[in-house]
Amino acid sequence: HDPDQVTSKLAPLHYYQLSLKAPKPPAGSFVRAAAKRGEAVFNGPGKRSECHMPPLYTDAGYNAHTPAEMCIDSFQADRGPTGAIGSTLVTPQLNGLGARSKRGFFHDGRFPTLLNVINHYDDCFNLSLSPGEKSDLVEFLKSL
Repeated sequence: HDPDQVTSKLAPLHYYQLSLKAPKPPAGSFVRAAAKRGEAVFNGPGKRSECHMPPLYTDAGYNAHTPAEMCIDSFQADRGPTGAIGSTLVTPQLNGLGARSKRGFFHDGRFPTLLNVINHYDDCFNLSLSPGEKSDLVEFLKSL
């Protein structure tokens, strides 16, 4: 449209979105000691802090990724709101993850559990995580 009345408002809107506090996980919904170990996996061999950077646990810059970068088909991406700009998926913020768990996990909700997501990334990026590391990583994600 001419004149563009939207573009100048996008940066402040993004800042506002990132400033909102995510809901805290309910008491007793994760194992604290395992979550602490899982944080070390997340930041180390799990390599997830490369995309989901603390403290917001999302990409700090350009956070749109192609399905091929994440070892998935583009079926959902092609049908989503970003499909029109090249079938990209946006790195979601992980804080408050438990509040969104009813609709599935991953960028497009295709995995029913966090362990399914972890197994996918383990296979996709050849991480070779042990079952214990995966379990601890699930607890860490539940703690965000």
